[in-house]
Amino acid sequence: MSSTTSTVLPQGAGYGVVIGIGLFFSGIMLCLTFIQKRYTAFSPSNAEEFTSASRSVKPGLIAAGIVSAWTWAATLLQSSAVAYRYGISGPYWYAAGATVQVLLFAQLAAKLKLNAPNAHTFLEIIDVRFGRVGHGVFLFFGLATNFLVSSMLTLGGSATVTDLTGMNTIAACFLIPIGVSVYVVVGGMRATLLCDYTHTTVLFIIIMLFTFTVYGTSNKIGSPKAMHDLLAKLVDTAPVADNAGGSYLTMRSTGGIIFGVINLVGNFATVFLDQAYWQRSIASQPASSVKAFLLGGLAWFPIPFLLATTLGLAARALTGDPSMKVLSDADVSAGLPAPAAAAALLGKGGAAAMLVLLFLAVTSATSAELIAVSSILTYDVYKRYFNPEATEKQILYVSHMMIIAYALFMGVAGTIFFYIGISMGWLYVSQSENLLIVWVLTEHILKLFMGTVLGSAVVPVALAITWRKTNPTGCIAGAIGGFAAGLIAWLVATSALNGGVLNATTTGGNYPMLAGNVASIGVGGVIAIVWTLVWPDNDFTWERTRAINSPTSHVHRKRDQATGSREDNDDKRSIDEKKEDRIQELVQPVRVEDPEELKGITTQTDLDRLALKKAFNS
Repeated sequence: MSSTTSTVLPQGAGYGVVIGIGLFFSGIMLCLTFIQKRYTAFSPSNAEEFTSASRSVKPGLIAAGIVSAWTWAATLLQSSAVAYRYGISGPYWYAAGATVQVLLFAQLAAKLKLNAPNAHTFLEIIDVRFGRVGHGVFLFFGLATNFLVSSMLTLGGSATVTDLTGMNTIAACFLIPIGVSVYVVVGGMRATLLCDYTHTTVLFIIIMLFTFTVYGTSNKIGSPKAMHDLLAKLVDTAPVADNAGGSYLTMRSTGGIIFGVINLVGNFATVFLDQAYWQRSIASQPASSVKAFLLGGLAWFPIPFLLATTLGLAARALTGDPSMKVLSDADVSAGLPAPAAAAALLGKGGAAAMLVLLFLAVTSATSAELIAVSSILTYDVYKRYFNPEATEKQILYVSHMMIIAYALFMGVAGTIFFYIGISMGWLYVSQSENLLIVWVLTEHILKLFMGTVLGSAVVPVALAITWRKTNPTGCIAGAIGGFAAGLIAWLVATSALNGGVLNATTTGGNYPMLAGNVASIGVGGVIAIVWTLVWPDNDFTWERTRAINSPTSHVHRKRDQATGSREDNDDKRSIDEKKEDRIQELVQPVRVEDPEELKGITTQTDLDRLALKKAFNS
C-alpha cells in the first residue's frame, strides 16, 4: 500500500535507497568476504568463524558493532522528539538512560570470557547452570526479545521509507531484511561487524553534516548563540510546563527526569536478553572485551544526544518559521521534529540525508538480529534438542538456513505489526494519515512493554554468569514471578490512573509502563537473589561452564567422528546423559597434534585471566 498523501521525496527514491544502497553494501561485504577467505586464515566456511568470528575481533570493530546494534530508527527520531518537548534535558536523559545498560554489560562480557570462554550463546550457559527446564524458560525470553526487536526494526524501517517516499510498506518490510541477509549468509559474524563499521561511519558523517549546518552555516540559526536566543524567546510564547521557569535551556525538568527513569529501567531487557550483544562479546578478543563495551557505550552516547540537540532543538527554535512544518502533538510523538527540521534547513537534500540515516540505522541493527537469532536456533534448538552430535558442516548449513528463514519471518512479522499498528493508532491515522505516526506510537509502546514482560529475566541471566552460588530454581521462579508481577502492576496502575479504563491508549501511558517495568525487573531480581541467599548452590563450579565447547571436547568429538568410537547404543542415551558424558571427558587430558582442531576455539593461553580478574573480581 503506497501512501496516498504527498511525500517529500519521490517513490523511486524509496526503492532506490532500499534496493540500491542495500545491494551496494551487500556487494562491498561480498568482496571483503572473498578477500578475507582468499588471503587470510579466517574463512566463513568454518562454523566458529561464521558465528563468532573466531573470537578474534579487536575492540574497535566490536565497539562499532555495539553502536550499530543499539542505534535504531526510533533512537534518532524519539531523541529529537524529547528534545523538542523538554528542551536540553531531553537529549541527555535519552542518551544517558540507554547508555548505562551497555556500560554495565561490560562486566558480563568480562565474566563470559572468564567463566564460559567458548560458549556460542548465553543460553548455552543457562543450559549448564539451570538445566533443561531453565533453558526452556530463558529460551522463551531470549527469542521473545529478538522477535519484538526485529519486528520493530522491520516496521520502523518500512514506515520511515513509506512516509518520506510513498514506497509500498509491505514491499519494504520484506526487502529490508532480505537484502541484509545476503551478506550475513555469505560472510557471517565478521561481515556483519564490517558492515556495522561502515554504516556507523556514514551515520556519524550525516549527523555531523546536520550539526555543522545548524550551528555553523545555516542562515536560519547558524551559531550556538543564535540557538540560545531563539529558545530563550519561546519561554514567553510556548513554555515547557514542568521545566524550571518554563525554559528549554534548563536541566530542571520534571518530565525529562521521569522519561529518563522509564528509559533507564525499560532498556535493561533489550540489552541483557538480546543475543546480539552477547554475540559481540563472544566474538571479541578475550583480553579486550571489557574495553570494547566501554568504548561502544561511550561512542553511542553522542548519537542521540548530538542529533537531538541539533535537529530536535532546531525544530523547536524554528517554530513560526515559514519553512518549518507546524507539528501537532501526534507528530511530535512520532518523532517528526527531526525530519521536519532537516527539510526546513536543507530542503529535499536534508530529507534525503535523513532517509539514508534512518535506513542505515535499521539495516545495521537488522544484521545483528539475524546472526543472533541464527545462533540461538542453531545451537540452542537444533543442536540442543535435535542433533547433539551435529557436525561442523551440518551446523554451518543450519546457520545459513536459519538466517534466510528468519529474514522472511521478519518480513511477515513486520507486516503483522503494520496492521496491528493501524488498529492501535486508528485515531491518529484518521486525523493525519501518517504511517510514521502509527509506527512510532506502536514501537514506543512495544519498547516500554518489553521491560514489563521480559525484564524479570534480566537479573537471573546476569547472576548465571557472575555468581557461582546462584540457585537455578530461584532464578526460574524469579523470571516467571517477575513476569506475572510486571503484568499485574502494569494493568493495576493503568486502571487506577484512568478510572478503570483499559485500552490501547491508557495502557501505553508512561506511568503504567514505569510501574510494570519496575515491578518486573525488581520482583524477578529479589526472588532470584533472596532464594540464592537462603538456598545457595554450593556444589556448582565454573569448570562446568568453562567446559562448554572447550578444546578437549572438540578434539574428542572430532576424533569420535573419525574413528566411530562411540557405542552402538549411543543414540539411545538421553541428551542430558550425552552432555554429562562430554563434561566428564574434560578430566582426561588430550594431546592436540593438529592445530586445525582448535581453530576458532579459545584456549587457556588466549585468556589473559589476570587482566580479566583485575577488571572484575571473580
